[in-house]
Amino acid sequence: MKINPKNGIDQLLFGMKQTHVEAIYNKPDKQFKDEDGNVIYVYNEAQLRLTFYEDENFRLGYIITSNSKATLLEKEVMGKNIEQVKGELPFKSWEQEDFDSTENHFNESNWLILQSEFGLIIRVEIGAIIKDNDEFDWKFKA
Repeated sequence: MKINPKNGIDQLLFGMKQTHVEAIYNKPDKQFKDEDGNVIYVYNEAQLRLTFYEDENFRLGYIITSNSKATLLEKEVMGKNIEQVKGELPFKSWEQEDFDSTENHFNESNWLILQSEFGLIIRVEIGAIIKDNDEFDWKFKA
């Protein structure tokens, strides 16, 4: 499962609609709306959580995965030492936020979060990039 910063994961591209995603992964195992009215799809086997933004005509704008096969720039990341992985990535600017036993390591230029617990990566989150004119840089062109 290839994580493509600024673009999506595997065949999923930021900007896809729910029907495009369902053509690839079928119906989600779980679907709900969050407090902002966004539609969330959960795929258990793929270990994906997809957010379709309500205020962007329900385009795919955010992806979370805990899939053990997830790779970032050809490197496996799940269960790996957070500091080692960050040191091997070409992204040098990281903000860290601590939550009890977990930490979020955020790289804003790629809208990438590596979440760690006990020093090991447990989850990766990526979001669509917002351009200078406050519009999303949608990668999927329908």
